[in-house]
Amino acid sequence: MKRQKSPCINTCDFSHYKGWCVGCGRTRQECNKWKSMKPYDKKFLQKERQTRLNLIGKQRAEND
Repeated sequence: MKRQKSPCINTCDFSHYKGWCVGCGRTRQECNKWKSMKPYDKKFLQKERQTRLNLIGKQRAEND
């Protein structure tokens, strides 16, 4: 089975109020656990990331 590539884009900034990275939408814990996560968990997290990144974008737009 092919390994799923990390969603990291090297823009690590965990300043969002929920501790989500503004680059990839993961928490520090999720970043650290990525390599050991099961494929199902990674797939679930990928869906969550998109929602988180949308929320981060909305919050930034409101603050500008």
